[in-house]
Amino acid sequence: MPAIETTELRKRYRKIQALDGVSLTVQQGEIFGLLGQNGAGKTTLIKVLLGVIGGWEGSVKLLDEPAGSSHIRTRIGYLPEDHNFPDYHTGYSLLDFYGQLLGMPGAKRAKRIPEMLELVGVADRMHYKIRSYSKGMKQRVEIAQALMHEPEIVFLDEPTDGVDPVGRREIRELLLRLKQQGTTIFVNSHLLGEVELICDRVAILRKGKVIREGTVASLTQQKGFFLVGLAPEESFPAVEVQNLGYAVQPAGELWEVQLIEGQTIDPVIALLTTKGLHLRHLLEKRQTLEDLFLQTHQKESGHPAGSRDSYDEIIDLKRAQGGRR
Repeated sequence: MPAIETTELRKRYRKIQALDGVSLTVQQGEIFGLLGQNGAGKTTLIKVLLGVIGGWEGSVKLLDEPAGSSHIRTRIGYLPEDHNFPDYHTGYSLLDFYGQLLGMPGAKRAKRIPEMLELVGVADRMHYKIRSYSKGMKQRVEIAQALMHEPEIVFLDEPTDGVDPVGRREIRELLLRLKQQGTTIFVNSHLLGEVELICDRVAILRKGKVIREGTVASLTQQKGFFLVGLAPEESFPAVEVQNLGYAVQPAGELWEVQLIEGQTIDPVIALLTTKGLHLRHLLEKRQTLEDLFLQTHQKESGHPAGSRDSYDEIIDLKRAQGGRR
């Protein structure tokens, strides 16, 4: 049973087709990354999955249940990109507030809140006002609120926004631990290097359509390029490889061999073996996720930037998760 499944999902805002036939499947226990420029439809897709907006066409299921049902909302967590929460709260009182919206008993909240703040590294500041927190600390507290009720699926919109490099690594490690525990994580982020480090699969959205989808490894594989390295003191026979019909150029201590359509790397390996050379490095070259993303967006989207999530929206969601409107 997939954790998330959409089929031919469409959503229109008057003249704007925000989602245009989006079909996605996210497996349970997977970290899935959603990429796209501003206005691509990412926020709209997340809102549909959360059941925050209606008026869409197609099929949307979370854990084999229709999206938006109160039963499903109690099983998901959400971190919005823009969380302008009241800064008169402390870290502790903010989580207590959301725990109440979720319908968590007082004894459970009292036990769970310190655990969550310890998990995200803010336990020593739990009774300080949020107005005194750095942006990175606020982000950590918001991750804690998304995980308060031990959800089966967590939606994270820019989870490492404003966090320093050490903090980003700690958040990555936290997400990987959650994955090991079976939690499904749906990440929306502009930090493509972060996505590449943690996501199992990604989808690129453009003008409301999925234009690329797959594992990070398969999408970043740059077909037709190999990096070749020989033992120290041995010289790469660049001219002879070129005579075989390959394009060759140095790449630091290695050599980049480009294959033309229909070629394989085998004749190059055979040549090196015949000459008694010792192959020490052979790797099919990969591009970064950022390279892939930029290649798929050579022309900018014509859509205006999408609307941002607000404090009121997450309160509405939490109330719905607790069964209250």
